[in-house]
Amino acid sequence: MPRWGVVVLCLTGDVMTGRGVDQILPAAGDPRLWEQYATSARHYVALAEAASGPIPQPVDFSWPWGDAIRVLDELAPDLRIANLETSITSSDDFQPAKVVLYRMHPGNVACLTAARLDACALANNHVLDFGVSGLRETLDVLNHAGLGAVGAGCHEEQAWRPVVLTAGGHRVLVWSVGSASSGVPHTWAAGPDGAGVAFLSEHSTPDTDALCERVRRAKRPGDIAVVSVHWGSNWGYDVPRAQVRFAHRLIDSGVDVVHGHSSHHPRPVEVYRDRLVLYGCGDLINDYEGIGGNERFRGDLRLLYVARLGPTGRLDQLRMVPLQSRQMRLRLATEEDARWLQRILHKASRGFGTKVEVAPDASLLLR
Repeated sequence: MPRWGVVVLCLTGDVMTGRGVDQILPAAGDPRLWEQYATSARHYVALAEAASGPIPQPVDFSWPWGDAIRVLDELAPDLRIANLETSITSSDDFQPAKVVLYRMHPGNVACLTAARLDACALANNHVLDFGVSGLRETLDVLNHAGLGAVGAGCHEEQAWRPVVLTAGGHRVLVWSVGSASSGVPHTWAAGPDGAGVAFLSEHSTPDTDALCERVRRAKRPGDIAVVSVHWGSNWGYDVPRAQVRFAHRLIDSGVDVVHGHSSHHPRPVEVYRDRLVLYGCGDLINDYEGIGGNERFRGDLRLLYVARLGPTGRLDQLRMVPLQSRQMRLRLATEEDARWLQRILHKASRGFGTKVEVAPDASLLLR
């Protein structure tokens, strides 16, 4: 039954279905890599298997989502919005200056439709890993699959155009923007006649003003506005003041949800003027299993964010479902791991006046 006036959004961090994840799917692409430490994407499959055991191959398209599919079916959000951090292409036009390159074969797009995503944010530091030809193919594949691509385009106007969704009797406008602080090159900015991403700097007042003006021009009474922003470093819980100012400015200008991502683990959550700010959702799907070096951040633990918004866009409830990645598949986290995440996120968020509690079902709730 429609919940008129209420909008329930599922928001995810980075969905990185390229490289190793692509290799275990039915239409695995060319495994060649141009990395300093690996020449084949199969290397990352081997690392995951060494860490957690054999992965049956090829897996079903829904395999990487695992228990997240059941969680989504049970919580039944109106809309599902993810940061898709990979190109979807068979292009070999790789970017020689990039250290890490992600691509998923177009034949594996069913991995995304399996989760019934409504919008894929593309303004990030991997969507152009295989050049403009790779970006164009990515956009074509997503459009043909009925997945709302936003934040990248064949020209500036397309890259900055929000995707318009509907839920609860509202229009839900979603913008996707990428910042240099997350590694998005300035040269990837879309131009009047050049393909690229919606690029800005959270340190730039003119960039912020321009985005706020776009929101003001597009938003009508009753609309819900979401800005999905790829910003910041990969590790650590500190949030730079520039990002806080940027998020607050967006909300002051009419944005209802700031959906931040880029960090490989969850970062603080804030409620500002009754609006939700996620400073870093952490990764949801990737091929990092078995890679050492940052174990203290527990990158194997993931969160699925489900936000219930009232008719005016104010946050009524935020539920965060803890998951763990094993064998490149999401599984419900144990209660012990859920409590570890609660302690970390509560400590990181308390400077923003936010409290995080463990619910009886072991999900996390904002208080």
